Amino acid sequence: MSSAVKLKVEVASRRLDSFLAERLGSGRTTARRLILDGLVTVDDATVIRPSTPLLPGMEVTVGDRPAPEPTVPGTPPRVVYGDDSIVVVDKPPGMVVHPAPGHSGSTLVDTLAGIGGEWSSQGGSERPGIVHRLDRGTSGLLVLARTDQAHESLSEQLRARTMGREYWALVDGGFEEERGRVDAPIGRDRQQRRRMAVSGDGRAAGTEFFVLERLPQHTALRLRLLSGRTHQIRVHLAYIGHPVLGDAVYGARGSTVARPALHAAMLHVRHPVDGREMVFCSPLPADLELLRQQLGGAPARTWPWSDIPGAVW
Repeated sequence: MSSAVKLKVEVASRRLDSFLAERLGSGRTTARRLILDGLVTVDDATVIRPSTPLLPGMEVTVGDRPAPEPTVPGTPPRVVYGDDSIVVVDKPPGMVVHPAPGHSGSTLVDTLAGIGGEWSSQGGSERPGIVHRLDRGTSGLLVLARTDQAHESLSEQLRARTMGREYWALVDGGFEEERGRVDAPIGRDRQQRRRMAVSGDGRAAGTEFFVLERLPQHTALRLRLLSGRTHQIRVHLAYIGHPVLGDAVYGARGSTVARPALHAAMLHVRHPVDGREMVFCSPLPADLELLRQQLGGAPARTWPWSDIPGAVW
């Protein structure tokens, strides 16, 4: 929308998300996203709870969305593995996973028709098959669900933390230790609603890190997610003073890379139908390998996922 929209509440006991969906003619998912992104005020106070009740006479304002992000042309996601239940893809940087406010270009969801077959309906019409996501600038592995049964199984693995997800990152500064763990709750930043932040009233979050390579002014890390909060790795690394290189949102500066130097390198899942353990790996993209060497990395880098038996690349 090109300007703020003001709406007058005429009926009591309406949830904010339902009210917006009806008055804007959008789906409830879109209305919830506008609220969670901090674009909605009630009587000039920003609210972020979709269930906020409304009373007659209240004024709801929907603020401007940011300028639409341009579509980034490039390679479509590479299909690493596929069967009748799941598909694993290697997402390129610059690709948004699913439709969202502020983005008018193509998404990973748009490419699923090209892969063919049916997709889980659990995520609704805007997110068919989508079980989890990666930020736009992050490259690497995602598992998609073809059936509702597969979606439920994969979602449960995420909740139970039995789905293994490991990342490679290039960060500012050096580390004295070889490994460590960040345990800090994450919630939405109260000052900038589009950002996340370590917050006392946030949700518990844990990230393990291991030093892979020490560069003159930077460090390459292996990271293991112990929870699945929005922007978790980026927030945690910035919190301990080592933001991901190229991450302008969370404080990294002085980098020529056009996106966060973060790559989802390993994915470990249990197959939803037969229960077998499956490991998928993704090589480091060319832009991050070039950056690593430009910053003093050795030509022969450490890649800890190379020796995993039975891994699918």
